[in-house]
Amino acid sequence: MACSGKGGTGKSTVSVLVGARLASLGKRVLLIELDSGLRSVDIIAGVYGRTVYDIEDVLCGRCDGDKAVVQSPLYPGLSVISAPYEGGIVRTAPLSRLTAAMSPYFDFILFDTAAGMGPAFEAGAAICSRALVVLTPDPVALRDGRIVADRLIADGHPQDALRLVINRLMPDSFGKHAPVYDLDECIDTVGIQLLGVLPESRELQRCAMLGEALPEDCMASLVGSAMAGRLLGQRIPLLV
Repeated sequence: MACSGKGGTGKSTVSVLVGARLASLGKRVLLIELDSGLRSVDIIAGVYGRTVYDIEDVLCGRCDGDKAVVQSPLYPGLSVISAPYEGGIVRTAPLSRLTAAMSPYFDFILFDTAAGMGPAFEAGAAICSRALVVLTPDPVALRDGRIVADRLIADGHPQDALRLVINRLMPDSFGKHAPVYDLDECIDTVGIQLLGVLPESRELQRCAMLGEALPEDCMASLVGSAMAGRLLGQRIPLLV
């Protein structure tokens, strides 16, 4: 599950990136978007215009889960169930049934939740075994990320099942005169282990907005591959 306390941290972009890189390592990945009304995964994953049914249709029983699954044309091995453009409340019980039905066909099922701790977060948190807390390196995002991490731990998730992703790092993000001094302050504030650091990337933003495949040799892809490898238990040093 990818989550964040604050909106605008790039959670959906990170969800697609990690899912795509897991798929590039030979894993079958299903990304389920739970952020109803603020749908973006379909564009980032290149399935915009290809979806007939969304997660609301599945959870309400209007169609079976397999009818809502769309293969990404950009990232082989990555499949997507999109969120609706508007309306819909994600509930735990039907989402759990969908996950159980889909699990034999996929190695990873990822949830891209809405920002904050509303129904989508609650439903995803009740089901997921691991959570990625995606944040930007600013005091508000870090504080909110700590609240999210504490909530997950209080609800029974082991601390070692949570990972921190710092996104949109810029050269002036850290320092004596910056709001956040260094990466260690980010880790200490949120209180969970670091999975990866994504630098600010015009290439990543451009591809996400246009629904184009991210080049495999760009820094964002390399960081994404490193994060995917760490999720698979590999020991990979930080790239930035």
